[in-house]
This record gives sequence, structure tokens and C-alpha cells, in this order.
Amino acid sequence: MKIRAGQDGEFAALQEIERAAGQCFRDVGMAAIADDEPPGDRMLRGYARAGGLWVVDDEEDTGDRTGPVAYALTEPVDGCLHIEQISVHPSRSRRGIGRRLLDHLDRRAAADGLPALTLTTFADVPWNGPYYRRLGFRELPEETLPPGLRRIRRSEQEHGLDRWPRVCMRRETGGRAPSRQRGEREGGAGQERARLLPAE
Repeated sequence: MKIRAGQDGEFAALQEIERAAGQCFRDVGMAAIADDEPPGDRMLRGYARAGGLWVVDDEEDTGDRTGPVAYALTEPVDGCLHIEQISVHPSRSRRGIGRRLLDHLDRRAAADGLPALTLTTFADVPWNGPYYRRLGFRELPEETLPPGLRRIRRSEQEHGLDRWPRVCMRRETGGRAPSRQRGEREGGAGQERARLLPAE
């Protein structure tokens, strides 16, 4: 598995990952999330140029997929590295890819002197809030949120994401996610659909 900076010319592949990963939300009655359009080219290009687009190439040759199998969008918010989006193609779920991508982002943030990773997610969807808790993230009370996370939460509310409970979460940098338990669903991070900005 190789984690690298994303590039122009592969945005269509990343959008296909996003659409495929979002389909699991239909199983929990969240069709509106499954139907949400992925980030457009302009948004992805903006993240790429700012150094906040990360792509995973799975070097395992299974014959069922080539090219990128996962990606993440990140940006600095409140002095931390905020994970705006992280998605893994369902054909590569339960293989630890989302976990390793998070660990990569953790190391990058620590190297840049950032104290923590932050994200927002659905509180109760099994591959969202519970998944991140197992990976060492903790919930932040709404009343304690710094200005950047408050703005993100307001944007989520304006775009209707609060139809389902949402939480902000934080993990201090410099640590690794706990080892996955046998049989545990992996790919929760990869099917996050936590996008905050309107699709183009």
C-alpha cells in the first residue's frame, strides 16, 4: 500500500470511490447521504494545491481494481489537522486501509507541529462515530468547540446533516490507532461522508 499526494487527472477515480463508499448509508436509512454528490474537480484541485489531498494506491494485484482505492481531504483548522473527508472503496474495506491512512495523517500532522487530528462525523453510524472512538478519537462537547470547528458545525447544520446526530472528535498526534480486533469491520473511516462544503 502506498500513500501519496493526490494529483490532477485522478479526480474522477476519487469521485467514483466516494460514490461507491457512500452506498452503505442506504442500509441504515440515510439515502440522502448515499445520494450526495462527491466533491467536484474544483474542490479537489484546491485541496491538492494546498497539500491536503492524500491518495492510497493498493499495490495488491487482485485483478478487481487498479489505481487509487482510498483518499482523504485535510486542512488546518484551529491549529490542528482537520480531516474533511476520508473514503475507502468498498472493494478494499476491512483491510486496515482507513486506519493506516489515519496513522499517516497523524504522522504528517505531528511532523508539522500540529497537536491533534480533528473531524466531524455521525455519532451513531457504526462505521463513523463508534469506529473513530475505537481508533482513539474522543468527542468534544459542543460548548467547548474552538471557532473553526464551530463554523464547520454551523455549515453542517445549514446543509441538513443534523437530521442525524453529529459530533466533533479529536485525537492527539504522536500515537497510532489501536490494533484491529479479529472480525472488526474496517473501512468505517473510508465510508465517512463527512463532507462539510456544498458539492459543486
